[in-house]
Amino acid sequence: MKTAFVKMHGCGNDFVILDERARPLGLTPDQAAFLANRRTGIGCDQVIAIQPVSGADAFMRIWNPDGSEAGACGNATRCVADTLMRETGTNAVTIRTVSGELPASRGADGLITVDMGPPRLDWADIPLAHPVDTLRLDLPGGPAAASMGNPHATFFVPDLDAVRIADVGPRFETDTLFPQRANIGFAQIIDPETIRLKVWERGAGLTLACGSGACATLVNAHRRGLTHRRARVILDGGSLTIAWREDNHVLMIGPAVTAFRGEIDLP
Repeated sequence: MKTAFVKMHGCGNDFVILDERARPLGLTPDQAAFLANRRTGIGCDQVIAIQPVSGADAFMRIWNPDGSEAGACGNATRCVADTLMRETGTNAVTIRTVSGELPASRGADGLITVDMGPPRLDWADIPLAHPVDTLRLDLPGGPAAASMGNPHATFFVPDLDAVRIADVGPRFETDTLFPQRANIGFAQIIDPETIRLKVWERGAGLTLACGSGACATLVNAHRRGLTHRRARVILDGGSLTIAWREDNHVLMIGPAVTAFRGEIDLP
């Protein structure tokens, strides 16, 4: 049976989105890995399923290219929000994930704002393997850690282009300090309102953008006294505006783009 999909991206962070609200697909990890494969499938950074749920507009399930599941994805949330808002003709929706509910709205400029909720900064909530100061982990380079629904470690570096991310990213992703692995960000502070960022995502590798990583980076940068509470985060695929409000919620503002639609036979 043919399965319909839509290919979308947020700042180059791309997704294959399946709609399971009318017909459950029972997607397996192997099928998710097949869809994400850029040579034999469709190709994406994450596979997303929109599922029915009570008390919210939809439930969003997220698979990485290796078939593992992720708890949150900021760029995918904007894409799903865009889909739901276009369907309903509204400018506000709430999307539920395994990490909680994410309200989203569309502004007059067409950009989508997602309330990513409060960052989790305690070692047990990230989670880390043992008690440690999350502002400076006991790892080479002394990264800071935060969870935005999934674990992030942020390394602040003077020259982002000099970092061999493909070499060091996988090593830190699987460090024993991170029992659930971690997304590893490398951030260069340009000024208090501008950050350059690259993220090695757990289960996906180096991506053009990472929304939850941008949120965690702004939080960690402000905690270090490096930036204001609002900054533009420049990623390889585009820019996001991140704001850590005084009420402790983190807002992510950025685009959502539809690339194409199609059908595919699932193995």
